[in-house]
Amino acid sequence: MQMQVDQKVKKKENPLWSLVFNIVIPVLILLKLSDDEYLGDLYAMLIALAFPIGYSIYDFKVRKEVSIIAVLGIINVALTGGVKLLNLPPEYIAIKEAMVPFVIAVLIFFSTFTKYPLVNKFIYNDMIMDINKIESKLEETNHQVAFKKLLKNTSFIVAGSFLVSMILNYVIAKAIVVSPANTKDFNDEIAYLQSISFVAIALPSMAFMVVGLWYLTKGITRLTGYEFQEILVGYDEEMEKKKAEEENNLND
Repeated sequence: MQMQVDQKVKKKENPLWSLVFNIVIPVLILLKLSDDEYLGDLYAMLIALAFPIGYSIYDFKVRKEVSIIAVLGIINVALTGGVKLLNLPPEYIAIKEAMVPFVIAVLIFFSTFTKYPLVNKFIYNDMIMDINKIESKLEETNHQVAFKKLLKNTSFIVAGSFLVSMILNYVIAKAIVVSPANTKDFNDEIAYLQSISFVAIALPSMAFMVVGLWYLTKGITRLTGYEFQEILVGYDEEMEKKKAEEENNLND
């Protein structure tokens, strides 16, 4: 049991390091080192983009897990560098920013009609919920069909979150990135875009995710009869631990 817990913990991505390597360091490089007396706008951009790419590669080596989101993130970063290197119009940044969440939304939508719905990666996974316990209870209560419908509806909500992100990405990037790609101002605008993306884009999208999670957990508790906390990973182990402690206290 302990080995399984350790493996799960090992597979978790560290959100702090993700924030540092994907946003903080690239933004600081673009803002502070894009002047000609330092790296210049081109090399500053390339070095800034190297950090999220390098972090994604490192994360894959550590967790041994290919993430579709991480792959699309690398493509997103590479496209930003392509706009810079090819000196494309800044409008391409807005298009690129919109395309990544659009692709994710499309993949989630069509995956609902396969055996491997991508919503499992975001919400219904063994990092959050006790999947074996839930599915055993669904089989016992003969609610598998109803659960499939629930999971499909949840997929549509999660896909909707990425469509919201697509719209926000495009509008905000279009408003912020207006300078030619071969200038320091372009780097500054990209840095500003990255620095506000969490508040202006991620939070509204996460709100949709929370709605999706609430809808799914509400449905699971209805179909299984479990309370919310009972479907979470580690609940049974925690209850067994408390019971053992209470028995030891009684024996003492």
